[in-house]
Amino acid sequence: MSGRLFGEPVRRVEDPPALRGAARFLDDLEAPGALHLAVVRSTVAHGRVASLDPCGALDLDGVVAVVTAADLGERNGPFQHPTWFPPSEGLRAAVEPLLLRPEVLRVLADGRVRYAGEPLAAVLADDPYTAADAAELVEVDLDPLPAVAGTDAALAPDAPLLHPEWGDNLSTHFTVRKGEVDRALREAAVVVREEFRFGRQTGAPLEPRGALAVPDPASGGLTVWSSTQAPHWLRKALATFTGLQVGRIRAVAPCVGGGFGIKSMVYPEELLVALLALRLGRPVKWVETRIEHFLGAVHSRDQRHRIELGLDAEGRITGLRDHYLVDVGASNVEGLVVPYNTAGHLQGAYRVPALEIDCRCVVTNKTPLSAYRGAGRPEAVFAMERALDLAARELAIDPVELRRRNLLGAEDMPHDAGIPYRDGSRLVLDAGDVRHSLEVAAAEGDYHGWRRRQAELREAGRYLGIGVGTYVEGTGIGPGERAEVRLEPSGRVRVTVALPSQGQGHATTLAQLCADRLGVGLGDVELVQGDTAALGEGGGTIASRTAVVVGNAVGDAAGRLRELLLRAGAEALEAAPDDLELRDGNLRVRGAPSRSLRLGELAAGAGDGEGLAAGGGFTPPAVTFASGAHLAVVEVDPWTGAVRVLRYLVVHDCGRVINPTVVEGQVAGGVAQGIGGALLEELVYDEEGQLLTGSFMDYLLPRSSALPAIEVLHLETPSERNPLGVKGVGEAGTIGPPAVLAGAIEDALAPFGATVTGCPLPPHVVAGLVPDEALLAPG
Repeated sequence: MSGRLFGEPVRRVEDPPALRGAARFLDDLEAPGALHLAVVRSTVAHGRVASLDPCGALDLDGVVAVVTAADLGERNGPFQHPTWFPPSEGLRAAVEPLLLRPEVLRVLADGRVRYAGEPLAAVLADDPYTAADAAELVEVDLDPLPAVAGTDAALAPDAPLLHPEWGDNLSTHFTVRKGEVDRALREAAVVVREEFRFGRQTGAPLEPRGALAVPDPASGGLTVWSSTQAPHWLRKALATFTGLQVGRIRAVAPCVGGGFGIKSMVYPEELLVALLALRLGRPVKWVETRIEHFLGAVHSRDQRHRIELGLDAEGRITGLRDHYLVDVGASNVEGLVVPYNTAGHLQGAYRVPALEIDCRCVVTNKTPLSAYRGAGRPEAVFAMERALDLAARELAIDPVELRRRNLLGAEDMPHDAGIPYRDGSRLVLDAGDVRHSLEVAAAEGDYHGWRRRQAELREAGRYLGIGVGTYVEGTGIGPGERAEVRLEPSGRVRVTVALPSQGQGHATTLAQLCADRLGVGLGDVELVQGDTAALGEGGGTIASRTAVVVGNAVGDAAGRLRELLLRAGAEALEAAPDDLELRDGNLRVRGAPSRSLRLGELAAGAGDGEGLAAGGGFTPPAVTFASGAHLAVVEVDPWTGAVRVLRYLVVHDCGRVINPTVVEGQVAGGVAQGIGGALLEELVYDEEGQLLTGSFMDYLLPRSSALPAIEVLHLETPSERNPLGVKGVGEAGTIGPPAVLAGAIEDALAPFGATVTGCPLPPHVVAGLVPDEALLAPG
């Protein structure tokens, strides 16, 4: 597809309302007579609920009710978690034996708590401040049980069990193999063996979670607004939970201030507000506090890899074995999504003849784990790229050169990676040239120039390091999506899609696609999104899928509407459809501009009086793989451990670029989060399962003043798996920084013999990489 707008860096149309303060987020919404909900949460990580006394809370003026698991009855569960995805039959067959214990959800803890922060009761009051005060007056008597706050403790033979009926604390186990790994490692010239750790992290959106449920007494229906990434999934879960028919529930995502995957889940609080609104016949609203976010919203990362990488004397990979553990906390909310994403992306775009991947997911007394931007991919890239850096050191080969010898190029595509993807299909890299991406990054990032400066500055006692890394990302996963495009008599075009936006720029990029097809201006296109009343079916804004799946659905719908307009115009203008063109909001005969019709007039005459509409859809045949290469330059102070990022360059390939400015914003924002994940962010627990970093005083985010200017270069290798030739971009920036910055820090501290095996890398950790005697040595 080509046109006036596709590929142009037009300004985002959704920004002015946000800049004026006119955007309406969840907490901006009001409903007359609304009750406000506060959650009573467990203060212990593991224990039994001995008693719960609501009397103190009920005595407070303005308190309407205190609700416990007993009050909810059978509605409390347990039932299968609404966003737990069973594996496809293809994947189950390919990776047998497979252990995957289904996750269940109890809305409020009933008899047993498994993490600090688990909901125990709900308080309803006339205002949020009274509700919060009353929640502190609910007396809860918990009998503590021994807690397990790490995978080693959870796998010990005498470990306390989170689910005694399981017999152990293993929630998931699978193995993926290709080739003869034992032989490949045995015959390798060099085998790198190391353990790599990726700390526990979470997304920290500006807007925490929240929900508002408003019942309709006349119809018996319900409308729920939620800061969710997946209103259609939420509606389905609400129907199952409340017993209402799906058609009587409307779920809406208003403006959402960031999601990053953690708002794609269905949470107990969303179910609570809905059920209590129906029971009380009044609106119910809940807005999360920041401490609740750290305790109650899902966590991610938290993996430990034991990796063996074999290479021949020329530095070419012969085999790879990776056995890794995932600490999923009290619940592995989305099943195989995160753990298998790690397995599926471990090889990246490298030639790996023989492979063995073994994954075990372990339940512990921590907040449940699920997807956060990257969703298992940053961990895979960290393990693989760190192993390659160690191999380069062992073989005395430049890190860029070692990667060049192993990377796939354009001539290798499509490339069958030899294992299944998460959806059960073969993992086939469809298009890309990652080797060229690395070469561009090295050239544009002045890799060799930095190497020269590195040597010069070391003589002066300054320590620079250069890190490089590559990645691939499966994007645009199914299911399929639909779109509707309507041309109104006014000449304006309304595009309706299911998926909501959390800042990605849907209203701009989807409008560009539609405007090009219909020959109208960008300002003439309005996007309706994230409302189940507007479009009845849809998935979620997750997995870097909107441009691929929804973009092609919009293109299809707009193309169908274009054909309707051409046929109607041919009759009205007495011309052949092939002789007509759509331009500037008009349908006209080529070469005879006086013979024309305004599109609005045409729609009014040909349609039902409300305009002319067409629907379309797109179901991807398989994911399409975006890819890229990152280069970072850092300066490290070995005495204090301070790390300053001097330069950060990304060469990214997301196929055909709809809007370069939007893509650059997505990549830069992802890199900023990746830098935080590399250098600062970690959710730390003590041995009793208590979160020690539950505020921004302790869970540190990177400040804009500490970030470099992030440079983004585009490569475009169109995908053949969708008509637009696009690939996803939403998560790409987050995937590379932990590995690349770890490599740069290790490179800077090479004179001290430092080896980086984990992240994040805050100053005290970096300083600990250098022995005191090395700092005190003469010279």
